[in-house]
Amino acid sequence: MIYSAIILGLISSFHCIGMCGPIAMMLPVDRNNPAKKTTQILTYQLGRLTAYSSLGLLFGLLGKGLFIAGFQQQLSIIVGLLMITVAIVPEKVFTKYNFSKPVYKVISKVKSSLGKQFKNKNYKSLFTIGLLNGYLPCGMVYVALFGAIAMQSVLLGTFYMFLFGLGTIPMMSAVVYIANFITPKTRNTIQKAIPILTIAIGMLFIVRGLGLDIPYLSPSNMSLFVQAEANCH
Repeated sequence: MIYSAIILGLISSFHCIGMCGPIAMMLPVDRNNPAKKTTQILTYQLGRLTAYSSLGLLFGLLGKGLFIAGFQQQLSIIVGLLMITVAIVPEKVFTKYNFSKPVYKVISKVKSSLGKQFKNKNYKSLFTIGLLNGYLPCGMVYVALFGAIAMQSVLLGTFYMFLFGLGTIPMMSAVVYIANFITPKTRNTIQKAIPILTIAIGMLFIVRGLGLDIPYLSPSNMSLFVQAEANCH
């Protein structure tokens, strides 16, 4: 299940083109030096990976607490349902209720800090832009965080979000070079596929939690992700 993070990252990167693409296209990189430009883009991506991994650590810690409380399988089912809900409910509905309002001031500060970093062209600023970019609210990041919780482990939760971020890198790097070659028709086709793939991954989490005694896919009533410990006694 942990590799579903890469799939989420790959499909969400097309969503990111619309949300974070402008940030990537405005990066203060050296347009005349291809080698330097590449290292600058990678520095920006490293900042994003750091942000996602730190979020994975926090939500993995939350998942571990639920694991200790004995909610292994229930948690996987709930996570699957949440993924499907996010996929089928129009984004404008979430915007209407403004779930991020409690942290609105924090988000405003992040955006303000992000804007200031574009004035500099050093690697520290590029890393910071990536870091702050990773902390901006995003529906697909929320979906990935549900998956990190379901890992029920701090290490696996961190790794889950790292893989998610890794999956977004190809497209988020390419957009700096090929933004003008992605037609609206192609973008719309990909956007329609994102909910379908998200629902499929959500269903996998549900099947995992049902404990159907299917090896690797849906273990019975054992721990969903760590079973080796029981075999040592």
